[in-house]
This record gives sequence, structure tokens and C-alpha cells, in this order.
Amino acid sequence: MRYNNKMLWSLPALALGVGLSAQASAATLDEVQERGELRCGVNVGLSGFSSPDENGTWQGLDVETCRGIAAAVLGDPEAVSFTPLTAKERFTALQSGEIDVLSRNTTWTATRDNSLGLNFTATTFYDGQGFMVAKDLGIEGPEQFDGASICIQSGTTHELNLADYFPSRGIEIQTVTFDTPDQTAQGFASGRCDILTSDTSQLSALRLQLPEPDSVEILETLISKEPLGPVVRQGDDQWFDIVQWSIFAMVNAEELGVTSGNVDEMRDDAPNPQVARLLGVDGNYGEQLGIGNDWAYNIVKHVGNYGEVFASTVGEDSPMQISRGVNALWNEGGILYAPPVR
Repeated sequence: MRYNNKMLWSLPALALGVGLSAQASAATLDEVQERGELRCGVNVGLSGFSSPDENGTWQGLDVETCRGIAAAVLGDPEAVSFTPLTAKERFTALQSGEIDVLSRNTTWTATRDNSLGLNFTATTFYDGQGFMVAKDLGIEGPEQFDGASICIQSGTTHELNLADYFPSRGIEIQTVTFDTPDQTAQGFASGRCDILTSDTSQLSALRLQLPEPDSVEILETLISKEPLGPVVRQGDDQWFDIVQWSIFAMVNAEELGVTSGNVDEMRDDAPNPQVARLLGVDGNYGEQLGIGNDWAYNIVKHVGNYGEVFASTVGEDSPMQISRGVNALWNEGGILYAPPVR
């Protein structure tokens, strides 16, 4: 997750990025439809979120989000190309128009939302920065980190979080920086640092890459809020709405019990007005977005609701085995919530 204070963006670069973003001006939907393909920026490789499988097919929560948008706009979840981007490349790729949407485990912050000519659309995963350590060290929390070295990816909010957290508590640490998550995990595995820090979701993915995953543990303590979600360029409200409501449709579908397996039945015999509106039986909510009224039906039919996607990519049906936690629906103990379609 990239941050911007004194560091990675010069003022001229910021001005250029904002200028490029202003040129978006309500053209993205037309360009995507004319091209017949959505261009989506993703991580270079993060298990559970965006990584190619053994056949070269991209998989993960962020990837499925893009497929959902493509299904809504083009009626085809496969009408999408994926551009792998590092933390340092991601915002420039979106600002320049190389991609239409950035869906790359990116933290929503004030600086990113307000000064880069970009807009965050919705949160698809509520996360927090944590720490992974070797079990045999006997470390229980950050209060025991004094004098430790910490492996960290450069160009992320994690650097700023460490600077906020440890000096104020009188704890001295040393950081060892790397350019990519894989390099960071390799540095940790080879003993170049005592501790590995990242979002807990990323730590869960990196843990699986280690030679001995069972020899390490992720501590319970979190030192930050990391709301992750897709980003678009400013100046194109219609495209912002389409991306945002594609995510909301997946969340609402889970709440209403609409799945990829029953969506046809639900559309043909809607059990209540909410389902009828969501699936395009009643109202013109797709037309309001500038796309077909079957937009949400196409998302759920081809990609699934949020719960289905979570389970298959990072949850109970995946190697990650991440619990829903705060990412559960608001009426099931979490904080996940979408505005109603009406």
C-alpha cells in the first residue's frame, strides 16, 4: 500500500498526474465498450488477491472484482485484461489511462483520495497492518520489538505506520526494505530480518510461500486500519458509479441470498421487491448507470456474490483460510454494508 508524504511523489509528478486524471471526463465507459475489454491493474502476484495460476489464468479477490465490472459493463466476465503493477507503478498507470480501474490491494487514505486525481470507490476488504514472526522467538506483541529488524515493502503505507507507531512508544527498530512482496518474504525467510510486516491478508499469503509455513505465526496486534478497494480516475462520475455499484451489487446479493447457483430462479420468480430490483426485473437501475438493466444479474451469474467470491479466493474454500471477521455482513457480526438498490 503506497503512501505519499515527503517521499515517492515530487510536486511536478503530482501535478502531471492530476492533469492527466482530469482528462478522464466521462469517457471511460465509451472507451471500454468500444474496445470490448476492461483494462484492470492488479498486483504482480499476491495469493488470494491477484496472481496467475499454473495455467496463467489470473485468480483472486481483486481479480474477481474486475471480472464483476466486466460482466456488468460488457456482459462477459472474461472481457478483461490484467496488467500486473508494483506498488510504485500502480497510480501512474491509472493516471495515464493505461488501465481503466486499479484493483490491487490498495489502501484508501486521505492523501491518495484527495491529491492524486483519483477516487476510491468502495472497500472490498477491511484489513490492518500486522506482523509475522518465527514461533521460536517467543514474541507476543510489538512491545517486544526493541532492537529488532523488520522486513517491509517500499512504497507502501506500512512505512508510515511504523514511523507513527514505534517512536511514540520509545521502541527502536531497523527496517529492511524490498521492492516486491515476494522479495520481502524471501528476505524474511533468509534471515535478513527478525520480523515481516504487511497487511494481515498479505501476510497470510506470504506465509504460504515460506519453506516452513508452520514455523511462523501472525501476531494478533494490528497497528493500522487498511481499507482496500478499487480506484478510478477523477472527472468521470459515471465510471465511478459503475465500479462502485458493481461492488455494492455483489454485497447486496449476498445479503439477499442471491447466488450464482440460484440467480436464474430468483430472477424468474423474485421472492421480494429487493431481489426484483437488484436483478433488473423491476426498475431501470442499469439504465441509470448507462448500462443494461441486467448488469447485477450478470455479475452474480458469472462471478458470484461477495460471500462466494470471498470464500473461494481468501476464505474457507481457499488455501488462505481467512475468516470473514469484520468483512462479514453487517447483520452477521461484520461491518460490510451496501446501499440498497431502489
